[in-house]
Amino acid sequence: MEVFIKLFTTPSVASTLLFLCLTAFTGILLGGISIKKIKLGVAGTLFTGILFSHFGAPIDEHILHFIREFGLILFVYGIGITMGPRFFSSFKKDGIVLNALAAGIALMGLGMALLVWKLTGLPSGVVIGILSGAVTNTPSLGAAQQVLIEQGGAAAGASTGMAYAVAYPFGILGIIFTMIILRIVFRISINKEVQSYNESLSKESVQLESVEASVMNPSLFGKTIEYLKRITDKELAVSRILREGETIVATDDVEIKKDDIICGVSTKDNLESLEVKIGQVKVVETPSEIQGPHAIINVLMTNKRLAGKTIEQVGIYRRYPANVTRIYRAGVKILPTHDTTLEMGDTVRVVGKKEALSEIKKELGDSVHELAKPNIISIFVGIFLGLLVGSIPIFIPGLPAPAKLGLAGGPLIIAILLGYKGRIGKLSFYMTPGANYIIRELGIVMFLACVGLLSGEKFVETIVNGGWLWMLYGMAVTLVPILLAGIIARMMKINYLKICGMIAGSMTDPPALEFANNIAPSYAQANAYAMVYPLTMLLRILFAQIFVLMTI
Repeated sequence: MEVFIKLFTTPSVASTLLFLCLTAFTGILLGGISIKKIKLGVAGTLFTGILFSHFGAPIDEHILHFIREFGLILFVYGIGITMGPRFFSSFKKDGIVLNALAAGIALMGLGMALLVWKLTGLPSGVVIGILSGAVTNTPSLGAAQQVLIEQGGAAAGASTGMAYAVAYPFGILGIIFTMIILRIVFRISINKEVQSYNESLSKESVQLESVEASVMNPSLFGKTIEYLKRITDKELAVSRILREGETIVATDDVEIKKDDIICGVSTKDNLESLEVKIGQVKVVETPSEIQGPHAIINVLMTNKRLAGKTIEQVGIYRRYPANVTRIYRAGVKILPTHDTTLEMGDTVRVVGKKEALSEIKKELGDSVHELAKPNIISIFVGIFLGLLVGSIPIFIPGLPAPAKLGLAGGPLIIAILLGYKGRIGKLSFYMTPGANYIIRELGIVMFLACVGLLSGEKFVETIVNGGWLWMLYGMAVTLVPILLAGIIARMMKINYLKICGMIAGSMTDPPALEFANNIAPSYAQANAYAMVYPLTMLLRILFAQIFVLMTI
């Protein structure tokens, strides 16, 4: 019994880890409680940490500082790898406008924080904590605390965590209130917004289409499929040939005859070019039935030896009576060409003879078990590179010291680039969704639990002795930027569902996104959130450091 009493009353490595786990466990339970469809989510660990710390949990601060920073690194790295494949494409079309609005929200938040600091005389550590909590951005809190500690303000770093915790609850509620206010003020019909979004999506999106092209161009008569693939490589993925009611696999050596129907996959933008090169082309809703000994399969690419090789290098179409017609990667549909690489986790659609398809499955892997293995080496290589980049000083005129991307920004940028690139040489940076989710959740739970345990000792005392004013300042920092941006966005005729997603993304707030998703069964909210999230995250981290360096 004495051993357990000592464990719960004396600071040590064991007691620190014990209360960290207890904080995480109870915090996740607290975050799962739903009130009017609103949950604290993972932020519940912040408040249970404060509670245990308030009642005197014995902790070793040095251990918690390390765990906090490492948790933050894991969290932002997981986010970056996930967002990487879509990051640069998010700037196309309305992504530019949404990112500009989100950047404006981040900039206005910085301006509001500077105004609060100027008018109230509060310490910069407190104000940046209010800003980070008001915009529900945990990595910016970590970046700010890192700069404060580097500049000799360890005590300010502790007050930053308390200010964050005080401002955080209304940070979530304020985003939700803004969505409701915009809906009431502009008298928005959700059904009309859903219909409008679906119509715009069908006009703007580039979809892969099943096509059938009748061979009418005399220059193709007698030529081989290899020749056809060469002249239409970027426009058509050939799957098979229909000839006199019979299905023929389009292998390279098959000669093309007049009135053959070339079946394959293309996009509407390529139809005109294909008509010039082949003949009459039509998009078919229901492709002609694959008859006889032929079939179509989807194969999960899990063969590490083939990862990173192009379709031409793999050579399935040369060695088997089969063709690759589509590739699905990270939710994106890809029209396969000879230069398209196969990556771990791709879903590859193959059309060919049945007896060959089983061999192709074996060659590509098609093993969920293999895919479930986390690529540990690439994770640590990515974090290593991220820490190097985060340590590079950024000299900004007017600041007394250089800013840095730090432990949050550096790994985030590297992760986005690696997620977009996919691999460096033979080293793949693919991460399974399950592994990515575990890394992100483990990281953010560790971070928030440590922030709560480090900040809770004087939390109640802070609220009683004027900390309630911090809540009011946090409300202003939350509401003013997103209300203004929401009004401007609606006046620009941007879809309401996209506005909700943009606002949630600009505040990097998953609970707000969950509320937005419940407004209507549409992908508009999540897509807008994903568009603005990476840029906003970078700006929040950078602005937090700029604020500290301007005000200390």
